[in-house]
Amino acid sequence: MRAHKLMLLLGASLSGLVFGLVFGAPAQGQTLQEAVASAFSTNPQLEIERYRTDIARESLDLARSAGMAQVNLSASGGYEYIDTNSVPNFGTGDRPIASMQLQAVQPIYTGGRVSAGIRQARAGIDSADRTFVASRQDLVLDVVTAYVDVRRDRETVSIRKNNVEVTGEQVRAAEDRFEVGVVTRTDVAQAQARLEGARAALAGAEAALQGSEAFYEFLTGQKPGDLAPPPPLPPLPLDIETAFVNANENNPSIQAAREDLKAAGAGVDIARADGRPQISVVAAAGLQETWSDPSRRDTSVSAVAQGRIALFNGGAVNAQVNAAKLQREQARRRIDAFETQVRAQVAQSWYGYSASMRAIEASRRQVEAAEIAYEGAKEELAVGVRTTLDVLDQEQQLFEARLALVGAERDAYVAAHQLLRAVGGLDTIG
Repeated sequence: MRAHKLMLLLGASLSGLVFGLVFGAPAQGQTLQEAVASAFSTNPQLEIERYRTDIARESLDLARSAGMAQVNLSASGGYEYIDTNSVPNFGTGDRPIASMQLQAVQPIYTGGRVSAGIRQARAGIDSADRTFVASRQDLVLDVVTAYVDVRRDRETVSIRKNNVEVTGEQVRAAEDRFEVGVVTRTDVAQAQARLEGARAALAGAEAALQGSEAFYEFLTGQKPGDLAPPPPLPPLPLDIETAFVNANENNPSIQAAREDLKAAGAGVDIARADGRPQISVVAAAGLQETWSDPSRRDTSVSAVAQGRIALFNGGAVNAQVNAAKLQREQARRRIDAFETQVRAQVAQSWYGYSASMRAIEASRRQVEAAEIAYEGAKEELAVGVRTTLDVLDQEQQLFEARLALVGAERDAYVAAHQLLRAVGGLDTIG
């Protein structure tokens, strides 16, 4: 209902020269969806996170391979010199030899290392996937903010330019009235001072616009052209408590931290496995041949079970287990930190959105009242009831009200998307 209310408010026509941020521009031009798609295809940080997910998937294959048979083939060739007085090899001398061995090792019991490694790798994949989703949503929020910042700053420049033009007309009118003795030099100076202030404000607005356009280009890889109105907001949570629940369940940063905890728990089991018995089956086949005597050939085939258990390792296993436990506790604390942080983000964006909605309503009423007051002040100046300063003050209030309305519209749209990011619902636009 709040989202629906926002679109109704932003869809209403604005007074005077105000063109609302959401419904104030022509429908043609680049859309927000196109800007997000462009950012997805060109942003280097997103590419980094995508590689991270690919690396995590390779880690799963590596973990599985630890439980599979390892087969090795080794070979050697060269010369051998034997000097012996044993019978019947007396005075054998030099001889060329070659040997080859094929060995296969199949782990039977690894103390839980293999299964824990697979669990750790799977948790790492899930964590990488959630982190990638978080990066996508962060990028979407950045693009949304940059998009509406450009639109806001363009409207601000337009309002500031109009302020300069109107104030310039007031200066010329004051000078004309001064020439006929209706006003004093003070009135003219006051109008000129307001004009220079309007020019300075315009310069600041133009600088802000250039910065917004540069950041937009950095995110999307293209200069902002005519930006179409952004799409309506998707449904928002009905109340702040629902938003808290959704964030706790769906925020990708929290989800990634929970997967990191699973990986850390598996790391404890991996560390413990080093202190447990290791059992493998080893099969080997060997061949050794003397080239100078083709009839001389030695072959061997064996299959044995090997067991190993660490009796003393200087405390290395205990240290590894303790370190892994600390990493698991660190991962648990990281979840707590993310949950607290996200809860604060939900509250901040929720109340910021609510305040911006009220500001939009108040700013609209302020613009309407300021327009009436400005027109009345001009008429009263013409009959001598008001001074030039009175008219300048009313004019300034009108322009400030218009700027406040533009800013409130931008703040409401951004705050709503910040809320969607906090609850994990900002992967797409429109």
